[in-house]
Parts: sequence; structure tokens; C-alpha cells
Amino acid sequence: MALGYSQRVAIFFGALFLIYGVHLPFLPLWLEARGLSAAEISVVVALPYFLRLGVSPGVAFFADRSHAHRRFIIWLACLATVAVLALSQAGSLATILPAAVFLSLSMTTIMPLTEVLAVTGVRHYGSVYGRMRLWGSVTFIVASTGAAWVVGLIGVESVVWLLLCACATTAAAALLLPGVGFARELQDARSTASKISLGEALSLLRNPIFILFLLACGVAQAAHAAYYSFGSIHWARQGISPQMIGFLWALGVIAEIALFNWSADVVRRVSTKKLILVGAGASVLRWGLMSLDPDPAALIVLQSLHALTFGASHLAAIHFIAEAVGERLAGTAQALYATTAMGVAMGAATLVCGATYATWGGDTYLLMAGFSLLALWAAIWVNRLWDGGQLALGDAQAAVRVGE
Repeated sequence: MALGYSQRVAIFFGALFLIYGVHLPFLPLWLEARGLSAAEISVVVALPYFLRLGVSPGVAFFADRSHAHRRFIIWLACLATVAVLALSQAGSLATILPAAVFLSLSMTTIMPLTEVLAVTGVRHYGSVYGRMRLWGSVTFIVASTGAAWVVGLIGVESVVWLLLCACATTAAAALLLPGVGFARELQDARSTASKISLGEALSLLRNPIFILFLLACGVAQAAHAAYYSFGSIHWARQGISPQMIGFLWALGVIAEIALFNWSADVVRRVSTKKLILVGAGASVLRWGLMSLDPDPAALIVLQSLHALTFGASHLAAIHFIAEAVGERLAGTAQALYATTAMGVAMGAATLVCGATYATWGGDTYLLMAGFSLLALWAAIWVNRLWDGGQLALGDAQAAVRVGE
């Protein structure tokens, strides 16, 4: 039975998030086992956030210009695999840093290019974005849980080999991705499309609605920095058991999966611009209440809000780009969003949290609530200024609006 467009993209999302499921929770432990200090580990983790500012949009621009997103994804997946091989042989900061940075940049630059293919499926083949993307969330849980078991059984040195398996799987899955020739009508549409210019790409950053969108969704995502960096540590200091901590993390991802599964109905009933507002507003509520050091029963409710603080914001971002930007600049716009959400803004928020957590403890979440207020302000203005249609961006032609 031949695989359809949605199935191919869903399989790749699942493979890609195998890397994330090992990399995010366990790479710092591996770095520590290799003898790196806390300060050196923070450099290895934080540096790619800032380098993405130039790398991801640049790669996405050339992918948009050549209409070769699949080819770029394959090469990046292969580069990630090579980077892990280099990492396995590294033993000092001087050798670990370049390998770790290339790995991080490769896997994070793949993401916006994959989002372009997913949204192309929404436009041309009736795919539902959330149902493709949720498989990434599913495999993240599988990978993080499985890696925890393997690390406990074999030791932390197994992390790099788990990463190698995940990267190799992702490279193989990339070969299944639909290319421009997947369907005749898509091939014809892209073969006749003119190449985008640098001026068109830069026009995104001159559009006030697009900038407000980046602030609304990007800063709402960056407000997760305290949770990602110190959530488990803070819960452990509150006396919450490791089993409960693991359950709380899983609960957040499960809530996200549920939203993605019903995403088509959600977007149709709520609208993209209202979802932006919901995500930012939920962030103010979630992080403000987290600063009160709630008990486990309340944490269950707050973790369920991950469906809104992360899920709604991300879902809204993907649909905003499809509706407001169009196909020609989709990769560039996705990369700018990813660079904002999980790049500069996340890096800055992480550094702020690192500087304040030692003395502020749980009150650091108040800073994240402050970030969220900025996101909410921008979301309000997006709702006031954006009519839900295509933005005027340089010479870009109007594209088919995303199906809902």
C-alpha cells in the first residue's frame, strides 16, 4: 500500500522527535560525564540558540528559492548523523563544542523546513497539520522514556549512541518525504513559480503585523524557559517524587497531543488569530500561578495548560504563516518564527532564568509571566490589525489560503 502525503510527513515528524527526546533531557548529563563544568555545559546548550539567528533563516531562504525543501532536509539529517559520530569521539570542550553545535543547528533547522512540507499538505492534499505533528509528540515521549531506561541500565555513555540511532533513523525517514514531484499539479505549480528575491524575504521583517506575530507566538514560547531549564529541579526541591515529576512532564505532552489531534476543528471554530490570543493569555495564567509553588494536585491542572501555552501558540503560528505569508516565503517565515521562538528569545529567557533562579527560586516564574504579558500585548494588536488574509509582502503573489 502506497504511503500518502500525510503519512510520509507524519513518519518523518516521528523520526525527527526521536532526536529531541534523547537530546533535550539527556545531552547535558552526557556532557557532565565527559567532564564539562556547569558553565561549559551552558555554553554548549545556549550557543546554538543564538547561531540559529543567521543559520536557519538563511538555509530556509535558499530552500524556498530552489523549491528543494526535501533535499535540504536530507542533507541536514545526514549532517546531524555525522555530527553525532564526531561527538562520540570528542573528549574536551574544544572538540565537543563544534560537534554539539552542528548537531543542534542541523536538527533545529530541519524543523521549519518540515513545517513547510506539512503546510503544503494542508493546502494541496487536505492534510490536517495537527494529526501529522502529533506523532512527533508521541515519539518524544517514547524516546525520552526509552532513553531513561537505557541510561539507567547501561549508563550515561549510551546517550550518544542513542542519538546516533535517532539521527540515522531520521535520515532514512527523510528519504520517504514527498518531494516536488509527489503530485503532478504541485510539480507544475512549483516549476512555473519565480524564484524569490532577498528583498521579498526581508519584507517579512518590515511588516508590522508579522513582527507582532513573532512577538506574540515567539515570546509565548520563550516564556517556557524556566520550566524547561529548572522545572524538574524546582519540583524536586519541593519534595515531589521523581515518578510524579515524570508524570507531570508526560501530562503536558499528552495535553499537547490531544490539541493537535483535534486541531482542524479547533482552528475552524476559534480562528488562527484568536488562538494566538489564547496561547499568550494562558501563558500569563500558567506561569503566574507556577510562581506560587502549587501542590501536585494543582500542578496537574497547570500542566494541562501546556496544550495552550505551547500547543495553541505553535498551532496558531503554523496556520498564521500559511494564511498570512503564503507558499513562496513559507520556509523563510517558518525559520524566522523558529529562530525567534526557540532561538534568540528562548536563549535570552534561559540566560535570565539562569541568572535569577539561584536567588529567586520559584519566583523566576514571575519573570516568565512578564514575558507572557509582552506576548499578550502583541497578540491583542495582531487581533486588531490582521484581517485574516494575506499580508502585503514585497512582490509576493497571493497564495492559496490554508484549508481549515
